[in-house]
Amino acid sequence: MAKNKNSLIPESIEGRTRVVIEHVTPEINEGRFAVKAVPNETIHVEADVFCDGHDHVTARLLYKHADDTEWSEMGMTLIVNDRYEADFTVEKQGHYAYTIEGWVNHVDTWQHDTELKIKAGQRVPLEMLMGANFLEGMLDKATAEDKPLIEEAIGIMRNEHRHEDACQLAMSFRLTEWLHRYPERKFATRYRELPLYVDRERAGFSAWYSMFPRSAATDPGRHGTFQDQIKLLPRIADLGFDVLYLPPIHPIGKQFRKGKNNVVTAEPGEPGVPYAIGSELGGHDAINPDLGTLEDYQQLIAAAKEYGMEVAMDLAIQCSPDHPWVKAHPDWFTIRPDGSIQYAENPPKKYQDIYPVNFESADWQNLWLEMRRILLLWGEWGTRIIRVDNPHTKAFKFWEWVIA
Repeated sequence: MAKNKNSLIPESIEGRTRVVIEHVTPEINEGRFAVKAVPNETIHVEADVFCDGHDHVTARLLYKHADDTEWSEMGMTLIVNDRYEADFTVEKQGHYAYTIEGWVNHVDTWQHDTELKIKAGQRVPLEMLMGANFLEGMLDKATAEDKPLIEEAIGIMRNEHRHEDACQLAMSFRLTEWLHRYPERKFATRYRELPLYVDRERAGFSAWYSMFPRSAATDPGRHGTFQDQIKLLPRIADLGFDVLYLPPIHPIGKQFRKGKNNVVTAEPGEPGVPYAIGSELGGHDAINPDLGTLEDYQQLIAAAKEYGMEVAMDLAIQCSPDHPWVKAHPDWFTIRPDGSIQYAENPPKKYQDIYPVNFESADWQNLWLEMRRILLLWGEWGTRIIRVDNPHTKAFKFWEWVIA
């Protein structure tokens, strides 16, 4: 691009780019978040693509997987009123990018206008010379098979004694094919690159069976374990479920432990609420010994896999008063005027056995890092599906960061 002598116009502006691309779908928050799909799903893309004046425009859809070095592309079809569409299929898991490119199609405009003049009985010698120039611009892109045919067409269009043949050629389907096969593509407008994440098929659809492990015992009055759940897997799989969903499996706090039917005081031997996470035995990075050991949990994962199932863990970002975080990081919670920590409430209901995490904590960065550590630890345990308890009550920016 020639250096701009007028400092009032930034050199970054290419004034000859005339096409506008708007209202692209699918697009989430101007590309801030990725569109989601599963392998072999077809993505339908639409956009408004237009320019000033009466020139024709061409729009193409571009897409590629993160592993690809080159863009794949396909022509977009006009629906109505400058609205174009195209589809592409995502074949494998991972990150994709897609965008739209549009440009003024001078060759298509020329062919359309020239055809109208010819049908009106006008002689169009200058238009034939223009067509020859357009064809010459295709030669360096043409295949070995097409190149001699294009050269022959150029000769016809430059020969004033073959005006009738040139006119037929100008309106021919063959020239239209060359037009689309070897586009001029000058001063193209490219839309922002949009993210698309293709997850595995089970992320798109699965059937979940929810079970409290402590309820899996076959004899009444006994606390169930992971091993008891393993024995129930054949029945669950036979019902058609492919995910076994567990509530929190961590140690349960003793302070303000709730009893049967949510009474405030638990009787001796009552297990408490699994969502009151944490005791002297650990927090989100520990397993309730009443359920078994980490090895037992991993055996449950392995056994479920044999039946085509997976185990989903429940992420509840909250603590019992006995959780190690309460002592080590009291500033991760909301402190009331009397110095006590604010427990969970859904007025008039009170949950004295649960402390919500305060995402406005001055130490929020370490809180985020700790939650990330927990998620990665669960991954090391073999967990591949996580259900989040009340995600809408946790900070949006945290989810955006930790998911990415």
